[in-house]
Amino acid sequence: MADLPRLTILRGDDLARVQALLTEFKAGIGDALTAEMNTTLLDADTLNLDALRADCLTMPFLAERRLVIVDKARPILTKLNAAERTKLLDILENLPDSAALVLVVEDAQTYRRGERFWENARAYTWLLEWLGGHAEIGQVIDCALPEDAEMPAWIARQAREAGGEFRTDAAHLLASYVGNNTLRANQEIAKLLTYVNGERAVTTQDVVLLTSQEQEGNIFNLVDALGERNGAKAMAQFRVLSEKNEIIELAGMIYRQFRLLIQAREILDEGGGSRLVEKELRVLPFVADKLSAQARRFSMAQLLDVFEKLVQIDEDMKTSGTPGEVAFEVLIAELTA
Repeated sequence: MADLPRLTILRGDDLARVQALLTEFKAGIGDALTAEMNTTLLDADTLNLDALRADCLTMPFLAERRLVIVDKARPILTKLNAAERTKLLDILENLPDSAALVLVVEDAQTYRRGERFWENARAYTWLLEWLGGHAEIGQVIDCALPEDAEMPAWIARQAREAGGEFRTDAAHLLASYVGNNTLRANQEIAKLLTYVNGERAVTTQDVVLLTSQEQEGNIFNLVDALGERNGAKAMAQFRVLSEKNEIIELAGMIYRQFRLLIQAREILDEGGGSRLVEKELRVLPFVADKLSAQARRFSMAQLLDVFEKLVQIDEDMKTSGTPGEVAFEVLIAELTA
């Protein structure tokens, strides 16, 4: 915590890494009770800049630093007007050494013609540009989800850090089940390591026995049903998924799927096939085959329209508290009418 700068921006969609870093920051304050007394969690939906200034200026209690976390910061950074931006920058410029302000900015990386970029960077570029001229104040830590092709090595590494081991084929199999959903992958790794109890490496048989493919399969089935314009099937698949996942996590999975479909459709429209989809999007072969088949069921205009609606649902859930389940059911009804 002593080495943590006055401002840290955690940018990305790897929520498992974000949570791990926040846990590390809190542990740097002191014991659990001291950390709790010196940590303030603010929701950007209700953020008041005057209150933020006051929280940052509050002296820590029985600790050297006070941690102030602003969750879901991207929407508020997007909406600030010129005067409000100036006010926020004034707060940042005058952060005391006792303050450690963390802005959690949800964003995702994607590929376009072989280049990787942040999808929503335009919304907060003004802040990054300012920080570039004030390197002594803060830092940006990127927390992008691993690529699908990186997940077997990621799983093996996580297992080793937890004191266990995965056979190579078992790590590949688990990656094929969970994709790059690191939160779910961590849950499955913990379950599998507990099962083998340190007596041996996790095998493919263990993965098959304890890890269900149903969740990832249903994401594909949901998109298949939408492509078939089968409303009843799509609604049934959505309800199965919503029973097993928090709506925010499920929204992210659906959002990611359609983002990949847009990229796959672009590759197909330019004359590429499944193997080029695999190479350009850095996904596993069976995922590339499925994406290619699904992308052919939609035109690019249809995919862009769905994606725009998904972005609006995500924004509404985060800023106005709109029930996500209702919004998705309305969307499914519209797409399959």
